[in-house]
Amino acid sequence: MHQHSKVLTVKTHGRGLYQITASLKEFLRVLDIQHGLLTLFCRHTSASLLITENADQSVLLDLESAFSRLAPQGPHYRHSSEGPDDMPAHIRAALTQTHLTIPVDDGLLALGQWQGVFLFEHRNHAHSREVRIHLMGE
Repeated sequence: MHQHSKVLTVKTHGRGLYQITASLKEFLRVLDIQHGLLTLFCRHTSASLLITENADQSVLLDLESAFSRLAPQGPHYRHSSEGPDDMPAHIRAALTQTHLTIPVDDGLLALGQWQGVFLFEHRNHAHSREVRIHLMGE
Protein backbone atom coordinates (compact mmCIF):
# COMPACT_ATOMS: atom_id res chain seq x y z
CA MET A 1 0.00 0.00 0.00
CA HIS A 2 1.39 3.41 -1.00
CA GLN A 3 0.32 6.90 0.00
CA HIS A 4 0.87 10.26 -1.67
CA SER A 5 -0.38 13.71 -0.74
CA LYS A 6 -0.30 17.24 -2.06
CA VAL A 7 -1.91 20.61 -1.43
CA LEU A 8 -3.75 21.94 -4.47
CA THR A 9 -4.10 25.73 -4.47
CA VAL A 10 -7.15 27.06 -6.31
CA LYS A 11 -7.29 30.77 -7.14
CA THR A 12 -10.89 31.94 -7.26
CA HIS A 13 -12.36 35.17 -8.61
CA GLY A 14 -15.47 35.26 -6.44
CA ARG A 15 -18.54 33.08 -6.06
CA GLY A 16 -18.90 30.15 -8.39
CA LEU A 17 -17.72 26.65 -9.22
CA TYR A 18 -14.10 26.06 -10.25
CA GLN A 19 -13.36 22.74 -11.90
CA ILE A 20 -10.33 20.93 -10.46
CA THR A 21 -10.74 17.60 -12.28
CA ALA A 22 -7.76 18.20 -14.59
CA SER A 23 -5.45 18.91 -11.63
CA LEU A 24 -6.57 15.67 -9.96
CA LYS A 25 -5.98 13.70 -13.17
CA GLU A 26 -2.49 15.19 -13.45
CA PHE A 27 -1.75 14.22 -9.83
CA LEU A 28 -2.70 10.61 -10.66
CA ARG A 29 -0.88 10.58 -14.00
CA VAL A 30 2.57 11.01 -12.45
CA LEU A 31 2.03 8.30 -9.84
CA ASP A 32 2.10 4.56 -10.29
CA ILE A 33 -1.09 3.79 -8.36
CA GLN A 34 -3.57 1.64 -10.26
CA HIS A 35 -6.25 1.07 -7.63
CA GLY A 36 -7.08 3.03 -4.51
CA LEU A 37 -8.93 5.93 -3.01
CA LEU A 38 -8.37 9.62 -3.61
CA THR A 39 -9.52 11.79 -0.72
CA LEU A 40 -9.96 15.56 -1.03
CA PHE A 41 -10.33 17.94 1.90
CA CYS A 42 -11.15 21.65 1.59
CA ARG A 43 -9.43 23.57 4.36
CA HIS A 44 -11.97 26.40 4.55
CA THR A 45 -15.34 27.20 6.14
CA SER A 46 -16.62 29.37 3.29
CA ALA A 47 -15.80 27.10 0.34
CA SER A 48 -16.61 23.47 -0.35
CA LEU A 49 -16.23 20.57 -2.78
CA LEU A 50 -18.78 19.19 -5.19
CA ILE A 51 -19.09 16.53 -7.87
CA THR A 52 -21.55 17.61 -10.53
CA GLU A 53 -22.10 17.72 -14.27
CA ASN A 54 -19.12 18.98 -16.24
CA ALA A 55 -20.66 19.25 -19.72
CA ASP A 56 -23.23 22.04 -19.54
CA GLN A 57 -22.21 25.40 -18.03
CA SER A 58 -25.86 26.20 -17.25
CA VAL A 59 -25.81 23.50 -14.53
CA LEU A 60 -23.13 25.47 -12.69
CA LEU A 61 -25.04 28.74 -13.10
CA ASP A 62 -28.27 27.13 -11.87
CA LEU A 63 -26.49 25.65 -8.83
CA GLU A 64 -25.09 29.07 -7.95
CA SER A 65 -28.55 30.65 -8.33
CA ALA A 66 -30.18 27.98 -6.17
CA PHE A 67 -27.64 28.42 -3.38
CA SER A 68 -28.08 32.19 -3.55
CA ARG A 69 -31.78 31.68 -2.81
CA LEU A 70 -31.10 29.13 -0.04
CA ALA A 71 -28.63 31.38 1.78
CA PRO A 72 -29.20 34.98 0.67
CA GLN A 73 -27.06 37.89 1.74
CA GLY A 74 -28.65 40.41 4.05
CA PRO A 75 -28.66 42.03 7.47
CA HIS A 76 -30.58 39.18 9.14
CA TYR A 77 -27.47 37.27 10.36
CA ARG A 78 -25.76 37.78 13.72
CA HIS A 79 -22.35 36.81 12.31
CA SER A 80 -21.33 39.59 9.93
CA SER A 81 -17.84 40.65 11.07
CA GLU A 82 -16.25 39.64 7.74
CA GLY A 83 -18.91 41.19 5.53
CA PRO A 84 -22.41 40.50 4.26
CA ASP A 85 -21.33 37.43 2.25
CA ASP A 86 -19.61 35.65 5.16
CA MET A 87 -22.50 33.97 6.98
CA PRO A 88 -24.27 32.94 3.76
CA ALA A 89 -20.94 31.39 2.70
CA HIS A 90 -20.79 29.37 5.93
CA ILE A 91 -24.36 28.15 5.39
CA ARG A 92 -23.62 27.15 1.79
CA ALA A 93 -20.48 25.27 2.90
CA ALA A 94 -22.48 23.49 5.63
CA LEU A 95 -25.04 22.36 3.04
CA THR A 96 -22.39 20.88 0.76
CA GLN A 97 -19.16 19.01 1.58
CA THR A 98 -15.65 19.83 2.70
CA HIS A 99 -14.37 16.37 1.75
CA LEU A 100 -14.82 13.87 -1.06
CA THR A 101 -13.55 10.34 -1.66
CA ILE A 102 -13.23 9.10 -5.23
CA PRO A 103 -12.20 5.55 -6.23
CA VAL A 104 -9.21 5.15 -8.53
CA ASP A 105 -9.41 2.29 -11.04
CA ASP A 106 -6.67 1.51 -13.58
CA GLY A 107 -4.90 4.74 -12.58
CA LEU A 108 -7.94 6.91 -13.40
CA LEU A 109 -10.63 8.67 -11.39
CA ALA A 110 -13.71 6.44 -11.37
CA LEU A 111 -16.03 9.34 -12.21
CA GLY A 112 -19.09 9.02 -14.40
CA GLN A 113 -18.96 10.30 -17.98
CA TRP A 114 -20.56 13.66 -17.12
CA GLN A 115 -19.04 14.16 -13.66
CA GLY A 116 -16.44 16.74 -12.74
CA VAL A 117 -14.92 17.75 -9.42
CA PHE A 118 -15.33 21.38 -8.41
CA LEU A 119 -14.25 23.75 -5.68
CA PHE A 120 -17.37 25.76 -4.80
CA GLU A 121 -16.37 29.29 -3.78
CA HIS A 122 -19.03 30.88 -1.60
CA ARG A 123 -17.50 34.34 -1.01
CA ASN A 124 -17.97 37.33 -3.33
CA HIS A 125 -14.30 38.22 -3.69
CA ALA A 126 -11.19 36.42 -4.93
CA HIS A 127 -9.50 33.94 -2.61
CA SER A 128 -6.67 31.44 -2.67
CA ARG A 129 -8.16 28.13 -1.51
CA GLU A 130 -6.32 25.00 -0.42
CA VAL A 131 -7.51 21.49 -1.11
CA ARG A 132 -5.53 18.69 0.53
CA ILE A 133 -5.26 15.69 -1.81
CA HIS A 134 -4.41 12.24 -0.41
CA LEU A 135 -4.10 9.07 -2.46
CA MET A 136 -3.85 5.63 -0.92
CA GLY A 137 -3.56 2.54 -3.05
CA GLU A 138 -1.37 0.16 -5.00
